Amino acid sequence: MSALHIETHGSGTIPLVMIHGWAMHGGILAPLVEALADRFTMYVVDLPGHGYSRQADIPLEPLACARAIAANTPPAVWLGWSMGGLVALGAALDLPEAVRAVVPLCSTPRFVRGDDWPHGNDAAMVHKLAADLETDYKATVERFIALEAMGSADPRAEARRLKEDAFSRGEPDPRVLMEGLRLLEATDLRPRLAGLRQPNLWMAGRRDRIVHPEAMRWSAEAAEGRFEEIAHAGHAPFIGHAAVVADVLTRFVDAHP
Repeated sequence: MSALHIETHGSGTIPLVMIHGWAMHGGILAPLVEALADRFTMYVVDLPGHGYSRQADIPLEPLACARAIAANTPPAVWLGWSMGGLVALGAALDLPEAVRAVVPLCSTPRFVRGDDWPHGNDAAMVHKLAADLETDYKATVERFIALEAMGSADPRAEARRLKEDAFSRGEPDPRVLMEGLRLLEATDLRPRLAGLRQPNLWMAGRRDRIVHPEAMRWSAEAAEGRFEEIAHAGHAPFIGHAAVVADVLTRFVDAHP
């Protein structure tokens, strides 16, 4: 079985697993990695079909990914951005011995809106992304990146940075991108949040247009965790606000040694 690509960065005493979002790769988190290098030893993952894990034959399914990551990292704090938060949460719930604390960053237990969930996205958006992937997946990814950058202090610069980084490790597997959309459409971890036993920190961007901050505030209350909102940040607060994210994360870890 082809293994996941996991890079090790930093020289700190606290182990930290870092997981990127849909259509990206671990390299996208570089500003945050740099900001945390003195306090953490980071295990930065490329999910299956993404980045240098493009040939990995592990399914893009939270528990399968969590098991592959846990098999190659020590017990750690797990941080997951966007779709990566579903992997981190799945690991915390199903592999608790591997996860000391969990930090969803601009991530939600349910991505799509429902009658009992006003904080999600319209399912039609996911369906359109899926349909567009069939015809021009690169343009579809770029449109999603533009959505991710909306709401940030400088959306053009942020979108440009995300686009430059997104394809820097090659193009993701279109089949796996479709799997990721199905994952976002079908997953609902809300009923399990009350069973989360680890310390948990939910970090939102106040201007996020992909994951509504109220979804994360609700989740923090359901999991008896902590909610932090990064002012002036959109869906990718580690770009432009890496120092703030690093400070919030470090204070949280210091409070839960």
